[in-house]
Amino acid sequence: MRLYISADMEGTAAVASWTQVDPKNTTEYPYYRRLMSLEVRAAIDGAREAGVKDVLINDSHSAMRNVMWDELPDDVRMIYGNRKPFSMSEGIEAGYSAAFFTGYHAGIGDADGTLDHTYTPDTLYNVRVNGIRCSEATLNAAVLGIYDVPVALISGDRTTVESALAQLPWLEGVITKESIGRFAVNSLSPAEARKRIRVGAQRAIERLGEMKPFRFESPISLELDFAGTQNADFAELIPGFERIGGRSVRFVHDDYAVVFKAFVAAFRLGAAANAPV
Repeated sequence: MRLYISADMEGTAAVASWTQVDPKNTTEYPYYRRLMSLEVRAAIDGAREAGVKDVLINDSHSAMRNVMWDELPDDVRMIYGNRKPFSMSEGIEAGYSAAFFTGYHAGIGDADGTLDHTYTPDTLYNVRVNGIRCSEATLNAAVLGIYDVPVALISGDRTTVESALAQLPWLEGVITKESIGRFAVNSLSPAEARKRIRVGAQRAIERLGEMKPFRFESPISLELDFAGTQNADFAELIPGFERIGGRSVRFVHDDYAVVFKAFVAAFRLGAAANAPV
């Protein structure tokens, strides 16, 4: 069996602030980077206890150079680095048995979600596909769905896990902490969180027969509400996007791969509008 892991960081046990997940920070980040890496290792170990052999990890946080190689088995592969066309879902293809989302976080605007955001905390205010409000888990699960790969496990705070289960009810969810607003948590110890991730990973693979690929029906309508009108000004310049409000744009296509790439282009270009003038 082949396993794909998209590894984020904000949902890691004990994480409660941007400082802890900021690669530019030289005090807290190195410690929490290791905790993120150890949660990925726990997911791999649990999956292998259930028969997984081949593992590909896609480092999916910030600059996407976070997971520490020396905490991983020697025989895994990892996609490292940023500006990838499919971002947090880069490298997925047909033939994977399942995917895990580790260290994931709540979507922008979710109450009691640690460091809630959807891809970019300073640019996007809301993301909807076919009228469905989307977190990163939803958006990325639909990319995997293109290749018939089901998401089998997600780990993160309670809000993240419960929101994902509402849209993908077959998931194995591992709650690492309870969020108290956006910047405080009541967390499991990192060691206990890893134990639960390992058990959850094994159980997820054992339950593969219950897992389903997630897809949006065509035509697929992407609507983005930006934080400011200047962000929408830039996104509207991309062919295929139409302005539907002061801070909002829409893009429609039959192919979700095209929609997702349009989404990545829009939030990146939109973010450029935040530069000082």
